[in-house]
Amino acid sequence: MSAQRQDGEAGVASLLADVAAGLGRLVKGELLLARTEATEGLKAAGSGLVKIGVAAILGLVGLNVLAGAAVAALAVTGLGPAWASLVVGLALSLVALGLAMAGRAALRLRGIWPDSALRGLRRDAEAVERGLNETGARQHV
Repeated sequence: MSAQRQDGEAGVASLLADVAAGLGRLVKGELLLARTEATEGLKAAGSGLVKIGVAAILGLVGLNVLAGAAVAALAVTGLGPAWASLVVGLALSLVALGLAMAGRAALRLRGIWPDSALRGLRRDAEAVERGLNETGARQHV
């Protein structure tokens, strides 16, 4: 009877060692997935920020030329150069405020967090815990 008990304990120990090794591989894979998702999100955000920066620089140059033309056009219609400059400056400032608010809303940190990998880790942990509870292996640990 003692030999059977030792074989049974050795079988349980081997089974637990296999479960621990499998769990280690699973966690390592989920962490790799989380890192990959986070990296992709950061790359996309960085690329978007670079494009926004280049667009802003080109837009400023273009707006400078257009603002000069608008001031000149208003001055020709009889509005004084100072008033024409004030009207164009206020209009451009309001447009800039609207664009800044829209840009801030677009840059919310929604694509950076590795949500699916974290959900996978939670599901895996719950499944392992259920499996341990169902087999009664937790009592042997």
